Order: sequence, then structure tokens, then C-alpha cells
Amino acid sequence: MHPVLNIARRTAISAGKIILRYYENLDRITINSKRANDLVSDVDLQVEQEIVQSLRRSYPEHAILSEESGTLAGDAEHQWLIDPLDGTTNYLHGLPFFCISMAYLYRQRLEIGLVYDPLREEFFTASRGQGAQLNGRRMRVTAHSQLNGALVSTGMPPWISGQQHSIMAMISDVVQQGGILRRNGAAALDLSYVAAGRLDGFWETHLNPWDVAAGTLLVQEAGGLVGDYQGGHGHLYQGQIVAANPKLFKILLQTLRPHV
Repeated sequence: MHPVLNIARRTAISAGKIILRYYENLDRITINSKRANDLVSDVDLQVEQEIVQSLRRSYPEHAILSEESGTLAGDAEHQWLIDPLDGTTNYLHGLPFFCISMAYLYRQRLEIGLVYDPLREEFFTASRGQGAQLNGRRMRVTAHSQLNGALVSTGMPPWISGQQHSIMAMISDVVQQGGILRRNGAAALDLSYVAAGRLDGFWETHLNPWDVAAGTLLVQEAGGLVGDYQGGHGHLYQGQIVAANPKLFKILLQTLRPHV
């Protein structure tokens, strides 16, 4: 295992224990709102602190960009993108679809991606040029080449105002072409499921780098394509993402573009 990935895995295991401990006592969690329907809990903060402290012990010079703390200064050539608890709303409602997402970039290029589902003890991991694995077994995207019968996932951030019409139009066009739709509520896990062949495709808008960085590398190393709604490479920082196997990726772009 790549040494950086090994550190990330150990860190995720430690952080996952905090998530599981509180999951058994959800009524004791303190919850705040960052904005309408966008929740943060003391679990998010504790998990993030655990991850940051662990990474700092191993790589004190690395920069970190995390959902709750923002930018933590360091060597810009080495950067971590962290979501300590992707799917917070699911988690706080007891819905078992959430994860930890960690990505390591060297000179702005994704090198390591890890998504950890502590409930199922599933590690989705990737190292650039070394493929993607689920608990050590190689992952591959599906070969589904049309929307008809494709299992695809998306998201609709509840705090968006005035853009629901375009999002619903995308959903409508996908469904009209026979797409089977899911809305799971944790983008990092959705991308992991695309990489693992559990989903044929995924798209969403208004996401953050820490939501999609690890999942991007997972999909790419599993043989899939990831991009923005124009098919370009701006998805990491522009907030919009499409991911699928190469054939379905093109079809999804053609379906979504008219509504951007």
C-alpha cells in the first residue's frame, strides 16, 4: 500500500470510531445550521479534529482544506481535501448512508483518494496509476452504454434558491430516457459506488472540492470519466460533476447540457 494511503487509512479508522460511537446515541448530538437545511454537528467537528491532528503528526508541513475548518496553512505543493462526515443530514436522521472522504494532492494533481464507510467497514481507495480497490479488491465501472435501464444518482442541495427548475429538468430528461434514479445524500459515496459498479452514473451541482476529490480519483482509476457539465476538468472547483463509464458519460453530458 502507498505510504500516504496507509496513513489515510489508519486516520479514517480512528475517525470512524467517533462516528460510530455517536451513531448509537444520536439524541446526544449537538446540531447547528450553517444555512437553511445545511447542518453541522459536534460529531463533524470532532471527526475533523481527529483527522487533522493525525495528518499533522505524520505530515506537519502539508496544507489541509477541510469542510468545517476551511484552509489550514502548509506547503501548497502537498494538500489534503477532507470531508469528515459526508452525508451529515443522513447521519443525524439515522439513515445509514454517510462516509469519511480524504484526498491527497501533489502539485494540484490527485494522487490518493480514500472514502470510508464505517458502518459497512468498506474502504474505497485509489492511488494514481495503481487502480482502485474496495477492501483490497479491484474495482471497475460498469459497461452500461445507454440511459435506458441505467442506475444513476443525483442530488439536490436544499438551500439552493431559484435553480430547482433546471435541476428538475435534468432529472426529468434522464427519467424519460429510462434512467433509474436514486438520491442518496452523500456525493463521496455515490462516486465510490460508480467506481465499484454499484451505480452506472452520477451527477450533481453545487458541490465542494472535499465532496468530490477522493471520489474523482476512484472513478478515474476504475476506468470511468469525471468532468463538469461541459465535459471539462473544472468539476473539482466549479461545483458541478458528472461521473460514469466512458459511453454513459457522453450520454449524460448530452442530456444535462441543455439545462445548465
